[in-house]
Amino acid sequence: MRQRLRATGPLRGTVQVPGDKSISHRSLICNALAAGEAQVRGFLDGDDCLHTLSILQALGVDVERDGTSLRIRSPGRAGLRTSDALLDCGNSGTTMRLMCGLLAGLPGDSQLDGDDSLRSRPMARVLHPLAEMGAQVAGEGEEMRAPLRISGAPLRPFRGRMRVPSAQVKSSILLAALAADGVSTIEEIAPTRDHTEIMLRAMGAEIETEGPLVRLTPGAELQPVDIDVPGDPSAAAFWLVAGAITPGSEILLPNVCMNPTRTGALDVLRAMGAQIEERNHRAAGGETVADLTVRGGALRGVIIEGDMVPRGIDELPVLAIAAAVAEGPSEIRGAGELRVKESDRIDATARLLRAHGAGVDERPDGMHIDGGARLQAGSVDSGGDHRLAMAAAVAAMAVGPAGEAVSTLEGADAVAVSYPGFWRDLVQLAGPQALA
Repeated sequence: MRQRLRATGPLRGTVQVPGDKSISHRSLICNALAAGEAQVRGFLDGDDCLHTLSILQALGVDVERDGTSLRIRSPGRAGLRTSDALLDCGNSGTTMRLMCGLLAGLPGDSQLDGDDSLRSRPMARVLHPLAEMGAQVAGEGEEMRAPLRISGAPLRPFRGRMRVPSAQVKSSILLAALAADGVSTIEEIAPTRDHTEIMLRAMGAEIETEGPLVRLTPGAELQPVDIDVPGDPSAAAFWLVAGAITPGSEILLPNVCMNPTRTGALDVLRAMGAQIEERNHRAAGGETVADLTVRGGALRGVIIEGDMVPRGIDELPVLAIAAAVAEGPSEIRGAGELRVKESDRIDATARLLRAHGAGVDERPDGMHIDGGARLQAGSVDSGGDHRLAMAAAVAAMAVGPAGEAVSTLEGADAVAVSYPGFWRDLVQLAGPQALA
């Protein structure tokens, strides 16, 4: 789908971003392991999460969906049955990696596959730890790419250090560890999102965290838990950047998840001088949420490195746009993980910036961004990457002169992966003329 985009000037209004993608996946998967019924409200009905839902239905979980509300009835782990059918993960790396952990603890054989983009992503990082635990796993080539084959087996505990800072890998190990015959201990090399730990603990699992260590003792009978999914901070980041870089803007984003493992983008923008207010902190679904307001203003360049990278890995493409217009240079370092996302996001982000007239120097694990750019109208292809599509839309709203400059985005329909209502919300903030 091709979308023409016209900058319209300040962005103003209120947008309720969709439910958090990570929590939506986990609300399904974790409740599938507990016998009984649970309600999920605020579920993200994007393509990725719907593939997770479909696979769990194939395994014997009954899910009724009414928009963003779900009723989940599961027989529990003991009642789940592996399927002879190929389990399709679509474009969702989260679905594939977390399902690997779940299936490793079930008897029988399973196959997981996905689209061409997902088939290009390395799965050895999750299959190797599961093999160490005793699961029989197979993939294509040295990087063990999809399609994947998993045969459940009696599992040993996992005791080791993570090779990459990945919440998906950690979560896969934890799901398998629930079926192991002893205590598993995972050592993280950097803090990653902890939604799986929060949710399993609420369901009765014995999970302890101590610094970089996560310990899970199996044996507890998991209980279903109702979940109110908070707004996705990764989705909110697009509007935070759009508001921050467009003079005169004021955007209110209510009910955004404020889990500290997810606020890297917020911290980066504040370090750049962005005017962002937090109000009304409260609990929802075991997580802390708040209402955020962003206003347009001057930004300065920053260095993005260390734990800011895993805490804001999905937001780095749109943060690069903020860096492009900020006063002074910026650096993104230690973000090599971006090269194995839905696309090579380092290369794709650099091409996006150049298309809009910004100066950027690509590095193996990040980029140098010159800063001080006056963004120009450009033509960008998302390559099917949902976050690149939304980042391109943010850049298009900041070009000048307002009302005249028109940019073109190919692959605009990719936003349906994580934010089906993105174009509706853009019109709400920028007006119908934004869709040229």
